[in-house]
This record gives sequence, C-alpha cells and structure tokens, in this order.
Amino acid sequence: MKSISSLASIEGRVLLHKAYRELRFERRMGLISTLLICWRICCNEKSLSRYTDYECTIEQPLGASSGTVLWMQEIINRFHYSTVNSFVYFGAAILLVVIGLRRVFENTISDAFVIGSIILEATMLIFMFIVMFFSPPDNDDSDVFVEENGTEEVQDIIREIGEIARDYASISVRLDSIAETLETVAQTQEQLTKTTQTAILAVTEAVSPNPEMIEQMRLTNSALKDLTHTIEKLNKSASQIEKAAIEQAVRSELTRIIGNNLSGHHA
Repeated sequence: MKSISSLASIEGRVLLHKAYRELRFERRMGLISTLLICWRICCNEKSLSRYTDYECTIEQPLGASSGTVLWMQEIINRFHYSTVNSFVYFGAAILLVVIGLRRVFENTISDAFVIGSIILEATMLIFMFIVMFFSPPDNDDSDVFVEENGTEEVQDIIREIGEIARDYASISVRLDSIAETLETVAQTQEQLTKTTQTAILAVTEAVSPNPEMIEQMRLTNSALKDLTHTIEKLNKSASQIEKAAIEQAVRSELTRIIGNNLSGHHA
C-alpha cells in the first residue's frame, strides 16, 4: 500500500484532487456529500481506501484547522471558485433589482426586504473574501507534479503505441507472406481447372460426338445406302443378262436339235 507523509505535500494535494474527481464524477455523489467527505479526508482520515479506490495511507493527518485550510485551498477554491463568484453576481443583481423597485414602487417594497437583500449580498461578498483568502499559494507545484505525471503517462502511451506499431508491422509481413502463398495456390488452382476442363471436353467429345462428326456419319450412311441400291441393281442386271444368255443358249440348242431331226428325216 502506498504511503505519503501528509496531504499538504504536492503528492497529497494531487491525490486529493483525484479523490474529489472520483467521488464527484465517477461515483456521481452529491455536491454536499462530496465536500463533506473531502473535508473529513483533509482533517482526520489516515486511509483513502475507506472512501475511494486509492490504496494510500496518510502518516500525519492535518487536523481540523490545517485540514480546513487545505480543503478551502484545494477543493473549494480550485473546483468551486466560479460558482461562488456567480452567487456574488447573483446577489448583486438581486440587490440592484430591489433598490430599483424600491425607487419606483416606494410603498410596495418594504425596508426589511431591501435590508435583507443588502445582507445577502454582504454575506456573498464575505464568503467570496474567505474563498479568495484561502487561494492556493502562487508557488504551488502541484500542477507541475500533474504535468510530470502526465508526461510519464504520455511516454507510456507512446511506448505502447510503438509496441503496437511493431506488432502491426510484423502482422503486415505475415499477411504479405500469406497473400503470396494464396496467389500461388490460386495460380495452381487455375491450371488444374484448365486441365480439368480440357479432360471434360475430351470425354464429352468421346461420349457425345460433335455435330460435324454426326453430319459426316450421316453422309457416309447415305452413301452406303446408295452403294447398296447400286449393287442390288447390278445384281438384277446380271441376273437378267444371265437369264437372257441361258434363253439364247436354249434357243440355239433347240434350233440345232430341231435342225438335226429335220435333216435325218429327209434322209
């Protein structure tokens, strides 16, 4: 657990600012509750973990007097100076309006109302005086401490950004290598696709001939049919010729026989 000597130190003042911001903005506590808790922390508390998430021990509490002064300087003056100033201007505006109405409507505005407005403005001015009286000293180095912490945080952020950039560069190199591998795979796949298409086309042509081959086969079939008809005609012609030759031979033989018979009879 972190330990500091006193909240009046530079580190303690910065820690008080952080505690106020946590209570007011992160935990969204009410204004009065936040101011009371901060006053307790300034005066008596030895551990901030009771009210905040900061694990820090205060070795020497400031007490009521010094704690109230620190509370006025670091909480009221730093975070609510403009609010107090606004109330002062608001009281002055009310006083001016009351005095103006008093002069116009003398019988309507009573003296008690005017005196009350004066007392209100005087109270606001006194409170403004107290706040300004407890302004932080001009040589307060808490802002410098915050800037130094901010510089360290910026350096840490820059260091983390550098690591992220280095990781990003490594990832970019790996992505380039993966892209080259994918490109090689794509080229190989394209070659395989072309080879497959050629094989499919050859198989398709073998199983299902193309129209030109079908036309040539049709013409061949037609020519074969014509040749068959021609051969049949030739066979018929040959048969007729052979029949005619046989008939001629039979006639010749009959003529010879008849002639021989006639010659023998006359003899």
